Amino acid sequence: MLTLYTPDGSVLGHTDCFDPALTLDCGQAFRWTVNEDGCWRGIAFGRKLGIKVTDGGFVLFSESKDDFEKVWKRYFDFDRDYASLCKRFSEDDYLKSAIAMYSGIRVLRQEPWETLCSFIISQNNNIPRIKGIISRLCEGFGESLGGGDYAFPSAEDLARLDERELSPLRCGFRAKYIIDAAQKTASDEVRLDELEIMPIEEARAELMKIKGVGPKVAECTLLYGCGRAEAFPVDVWMKRVLDELYPKGLPACFDGYQGIAQQYLFHWRRNFPKS
Repeated sequence: MLTLYTPDGSVLGHTDCFDPALTLDCGQAFRWTVNEDGCWRGIAFGRKLGIKVTDGGFVLFSESKDDFEKVWKRYFDFDRDYASLCKRFSEDDYLKSAIAMYSGIRVLRQEPWETLCSFIISQNNNIPRIKGIISRLCEGFGESLGGGDYAFPSAEDLARLDERELSPLRCGFRAKYIIDAAQKTASDEVRLDELEIMPIEEARAELMKIKGVGPKVAECTLLYGCGRAEAFPVDVWMKRVLDELYPKGLPACFDGYQGIAQQYLFHWRRNFPKS
């Protein structure tokens, strides 16, 4: 990746296989919005960021010039060679077609607790409603960052609440799961900080100690929050992909990177359900 640091602390960057709109609006993160000027704005790890596409790449606007190296390089997975990965994936004709249309997707490396909580909220839900619940959660219980923005509340803060205190979120049955997840995370009954290094089956079992966390939420947490590229979330769209295109199993070019491969296929099938 090529980067240039400007005097005001913003970062000019260029890298293959990165489209902010595709990456930030493909169902893996829920705290990003786009302004009329085409600038995406969001909050992660308690920091604000603006990101805009330019003729030569993109520009990141953050509050500190150190944030890129400390937070955003890892968050956007910029150290991974997606061009080589896409070349490998293109050994499979279906995935080659998906990449040809959506090569700008990258899998984010989000904060594990926020990812877990967000995908608990996502169950039997649609993206606008998920974003609304998460926004109310942050406004109600997160630390103020100024300008009407809020950090995602910590597990420790939410663990002190009960279900009734989450009623303003209008999250329904998910309230009891959020509280259970917060309590088990805050007490280290569920060891989120070790999920990146645990054997994958152990990590899945660790997450499913939480009420309401099944295989899909566990896989999403591992992929989008822990950088486990081998995690493979399966929802209704991916079930169709597997049944229609891969009834005999996934091809070898997916091995070790199943989660990244599924993100291309998920977006492709969701936008072209009859292709």
